Amino acid sequence: MVGWILKKILGSKNQREIKRLMPLVRTINELDEQFTALSDDDLRAKTAAWKTELAAITDLEAQWNKLDEILPEAFAVVKNAARRLTERQQEFTVCDQPMTWNMVHFDVQLVGGIVLHRGRIAEMATGEGKTLVATLPLYLNALTGKGAHLVTVNDYLARRDAEWMGQLYSFLGLTTGCIQHDQSPDERREQYAMDITYGTNSEFGFDYLRDNGMATTREQQVQRGYNFAIVDEVDSILIDEARTPLIISGPSTVSTHQYDKWKPLVDQLVRKQNMLCNRLASEAKELFEQGKTEEGGLAMFKVKLGQPRNKPLLRMMEDPEKRKAIDKAELSFYQDTRKEELFALKEELFFNIDEKSSESDLSEQGRAFLNPDEPDSFVLPDLISEFTEIDLDPDLSPEQKEKAKVERQQHCDAQAERIHNISQLLRAYCLFEKDVAYVIEENKVVIVDEYTGRKMPGRRWSDGLHQAVEAKEGVQIDRETQTLATITIQNYFRLYHKLAGMTGTADTEAAEFHDIYKLDVNVVPTNRPVARKDANDRIYKTRREKYNAVINEIKERHAKAQPVLVGTVSVEASELLSRMLKREKVPHNVLNAKFHMQEAEIVQRAGQAGTVTISTNMAGRGTDIKLGEGVANAGGLFVIGTERHESRRIDRQLRGRCARQGDPGGSRFYVSFEDDLMRNFGAADRMTKIMERFGLEEGQELEHPWLNKSVETAQKRVEQRNYLARKRTLDFDDVMNNQREVVYTYRNDTIDSEEPRKLVFEVIDEAVPAKVQEFLGTGGTGEEPNYSGLLNWVNVTFPLGLSKDKAQFETRSVEENTQFLIGKIKESYERKSSHEEPTAVKSLERYIILNAIDRLWQEHLYAMDALREGVYLRSYAQKDPLIEYKTEAYEMFVELMANIKNEVLHNLFRSTSNLQAFENFLSTLPQFLLKEQAPSAATATGPVPGRHGDRMPAMRDDVSSNGDGSELKLDLAPVRRDTPKVGRNEPCPCGSGKKFKNCCGRVA
Repeated sequence: MVGWILKKILGSKNQREIKRLMPLVRTINELDEQFTALSDDDLRAKTAAWKTELAAITDLEAQWNKLDEILPEAFAVVKNAARRLTERQQEFTVCDQPMTWNMVHFDVQLVGGIVLHRGRIAEMATGEGKTLVATLPLYLNALTGKGAHLVTVNDYLARRDAEWMGQLYSFLGLTTGCIQHDQSPDERREQYAMDITYGTNSEFGFDYLRDNGMATTREQQVQRGYNFAIVDEVDSILIDEARTPLIISGPSTVSTHQYDKWKPLVDQLVRKQNMLCNRLASEAKELFEQGKTEEGGLAMFKVKLGQPRNKPLLRMMEDPEKRKAIDKAELSFYQDTRKEELFALKEELFFNIDEKSSESDLSEQGRAFLNPDEPDSFVLPDLISEFTEIDLDPDLSPEQKEKAKVERQQHCDAQAERIHNISQLLRAYCLFEKDVAYVIEENKVVIVDEYTGRKMPGRRWSDGLHQAVEAKEGVQIDRETQTLATITIQNYFRLYHKLAGMTGTADTEAAEFHDIYKLDVNVVPTNRPVARKDANDRIYKTRREKYNAVINEIKERHAKAQPVLVGTVSVEASELLSRMLKREKVPHNVLNAKFHMQEAEIVQRAGQAGTVTISTNMAGRGTDIKLGEGVANAGGLFVIGTERHESRRIDRQLRGRCARQGDPGGSRFYVSFEDDLMRNFGAADRMTKIMERFGLEEGQELEHPWLNKSVETAQKRVEQRNYLARKRTLDFDDVMNNQREVVYTYRNDTIDSEEPRKLVFEVIDEAVPAKVQEFLGTGGTGEEPNYSGLLNWVNVTFPLGLSKDKAQFETRSVEENTQFLIGKIKESYERKSSHEEPTAVKSLERYIILNAIDRLWQEHLYAMDALREGVYLRSYAQKDPLIEYKTEAYEMFVELMANIKNEVLHNLFRSTSNLQAFENFLSTLPQFLLKEQAPSAATATGPVPGRHGDRMPAMRDDVSSNGDGSELKLDLAPVRRDTPKVGRNEPCPCGSGKKFKNCCGRVA
């Protein structure tokens, strides 16, 4: 109560902050009046002067202070330029449409500009001119010459805003660029070089990944730094899209899926489940008619487990008595004492569906149907026990043991693949609906964004789910993909020195913006008071009744020539309403993921008299709806929401489409108990009591402010759940992000290095001591040095031709042996390089390091994906999966960096820029060790492949110097194995302790 009184007297925190900005706004307006006397050239000269002044300041903090200092003047310059363009009725073309400039910044837009410059989020209602607001901080921050980015939600808006606002920037002497999906690297580099660049979040993110994870020269990189960015529709990009990381993937080397094989069986299984659930529903109906409500409730709970969207089930949920019986049965089975009964109940079905967690699980009956001849086909074998049995079997030779282990491993992999494929097919059939989660276009499955209703071509669900949906729909099943580079939206935008955002709805997510991005939200007041009237929600028992009521309201308002905008949550719902309106002969436009091209045109017409527009989610549409003539007298644009979205923010965005700039307007949401939100997250028992109390008849509605609160409570539950999911994604990706920064920094240092030889020698200085220590220990007491293992490794990796007598490792300490080998390796490398052209050698050295980083980083990403999927099982052992993930990820990363260095060493003498030069170098080397000193067959290498895969000519058969004056006699007699052949998974004979395939048997 005290807080409420203080807020009334002093104003809220936000109101006080906005009030503190008003003196600055007055200063800007005064300067704007003064600048009216300047010529165009004088006004433009200020831009050039500031750019020169700021370029001389190298310290980032000092530069920002200078920007704060010139802010009033710079904002006044932009406002004055906008005024001049308006007075001259400047004509230009935007997206091939003629336009006239008619905008000058309002005071509230100046406030929004100040908020954005200070690195905050400005919440401004729809129609308040956010596009124009962004010109102020973009102009100011672009003066540093480091670039300023504006991030939008789609290519169309990026192009429109760049061409539109570009008129203002070019008038002031700044250049404007725009990143589009189909641009070449050269075009992109040119756009990023502009003072101000517009583009979508995914284009900026993918360019970052390509620059840092795939480019091999500075010329191939397109971005030039991360100075300042404004994110338009910031909630849509930083929250809604933050659950999906950006991934650049390539085709997997092997494809092992069996979706097409299992699809017919899973299809039959789903049909059998449907028949079973329909039969159970019929039995339940009879039980309810006989007054056996408890038994009827149990039967329908079983249906709910097996088919949560079953139509008879949804119809029964409309009846308060039946709903109560089903809820009672469900609650009773989730008690700890009845776990076994619940398990037995689930086993009566073919499979179970958990709609909330989007998971499916086969029962024993389902497994038997899919594979009746092999009862254990869905059980993963215990490999540890089986391997132990094989090792303890005295009748098997080492080769037979190895073969048996490989067979068991392959059997286990096949079992796992089968289980995974069937699980994903069940999810595809039961949880992913066509025209809701995806659409079919040109024989491809195209995902539909659940928040914006936009199609997302090029995006694919991970973990084989996309292939399962392709199999279900009978379209071409694309090959599995492998991650080449990945980053989350959150971590990409954290790269910027200063980040700001603007949207019509951010306040409900203020806590998340602060926690993750350290961004505070300021709600900027509207230029004119909002005249929109928001009516209470109308709640119905069924979707059918709800849609009928929606159609009736549309007809009533259409008869008065009042424009109506209808928001739906899916393509399917928008098409259903469209069919119903056609039946009623109501003319209308449909704007959904299927008609993406005409969206701006359709939205612009939505405010004309008598227009009815049906649209999937209006988030991020970015086009103003201006009222036609006489529409204000009819009540303005009326917005109807056909369903409450999971997020309150999305509902607020839909409401905000009407009543812009003080126009009249109204909104109402229609809700039914069958809606996904109410079924999954609404308080079922409370809803049942409400239905009983009011005795709802067919077509009767509920309407009360308290009910609005009940719906909002359900939405808050989902928002909290989604926030925790995003936070968890970020916690895991933070581990990956630290590793990514190290690897990408190393990569960029290699690309930028003028002397890559130094980096090569650094690798030698770091990797050789580690290897020497691996073989010889630290020199402490009780350690047994492995001199022969070290000698083998040295001779296999480097062309030193050391014999036991020449190496004399026993006569030196560990440190002395390290320095001896480093000296020999560097000397040999200098000799190899002396035969090649210096510029070509530099390129080759960069290539060797980059190739090692890229190949092993991709393998590391694959391993990290596997770790992340499997680590959740550790929670059963009462361990925190995140802590376990961090521990193991660190160990894997240490191993990755060591492997990169070893890979560089391995390829150092196996790569050449010139074949003839390499032959000349080979002729200076010892041709081979004498037979008795040759490395074992396990470590001896064959002909060295050239850079382009050519096999190198045989070594010359003359006598050569060994670099220290001694000579080695060439023995051309064939070398026969004196040891058995080494299997890929056996310990390496060199003594490193690693498997042969990861050590000396690794292919360069």
